[in-house]
Amino acid sequence: MIKCLAIDDEPLALRQLSTYISKIPFLELIGSCESAAEARRIMEEEIIDAIFIDINMPDLSGMDFVKSLSAPPLVVFTTAYSEYAIDGFKVDAVDYLLKPFGLDDMRRAANKLKARHDLMTAAQTATAKEEGKAKEEEGDSNTLFLKTEHRVVRVDIDNIQYIEGMSEYLRIHFADDTRPLTVLLSMKKIEERLPRNSFMRIHRSYIINIKKIQEVNKNRVIMDADTYLPIGDLYRETFNAYLSSKFLGK
Repeated sequence: MIKCLAIDDEPLALRQLSTYISKIPFLELIGSCESAAEARRIMEEEIIDAIFIDINMPDLSGMDFVKSLSAPPLVVFTTAYSEYAIDGFKVDAVDYLLKPFGLDDMRRAANKLKARHDLMTAAQTATAKEEGKAKEEEGDSNTLFLKTEHRVVRVDIDNIQYIEGMSEYLRIHFADDTRPLTVLLSMKKIEERLPRNSFMRIHRSYIINIKKIQEVNKNRVIMDADTYLPIGDLYRETFNAYLSSKFLGK
C-alpha cells in the first residue's frame, strides 16, 4: 500500500480528492489536510509515501511546501491553473491533475504514482541487498578456509599469532592452545589475504600478528615467553617505521 495525504484548502475539492483516493485499491489515505502546515504535522509523525496537493493555497503554496521538504515524498499536484504544470515537473512531480478532474484522471495519475513507487522500492531493495552482502563479506574477512592433508579447516584470522614459512609449506601458530596448522601454501599468497593493519612480514620466513607482539628486543620480536622471532634486514625499515608511528615516549 502507498500511504497518501490529500491536501487542498477548498473543503469540497478536498472531499472529492479524498474520495477518489479511497477508490484506488493500492492507495491508503492517511489524512485529509486543508493546509500545508497540517500536512507537515502529520508527516512529522507518519511515514508518507505520496501526497496529492493543490498548488494554489494561501499562506504556503503547494509548490513552496514541496520545495521546503528535505526528503519529499512522491507528489501529484492538483490545480485549476494550467500554467503551473511546468513548475510542477521542475520539482519532479509524478503527475499534474487539472481541475476539474474525474476518477479516470485520478486512476491514470495513481498508476503513474504506483509505477514510480515500485521502481523506488525495487532500487531500495537492491541497495539493501548489496549492503547486506557487503556486511556479510566484511564479516567473512575474519575467516580463512585452509586445506591441510585431506581436510579443510576454518581459521579465525584474529587468533593467528604468527606464520612460519617452511619451503613450500606454512606453519600457522595460534594465540590460544590450538595446535599449529601446516598447509601447502606460499608466504606471498597468504600475505595477500591477511589484513595489512594486523599482519606484517618481519622476515622472509615470518609473518606476525602485530596485535600479539609482547616486546621488541633489539633485532627480535617477542610474541610470548617461548617465541622469539628475528627481524630480517629487508623488513627492518618497514617494521621500525611501524614502531615509530606507535611509540609514545622520549
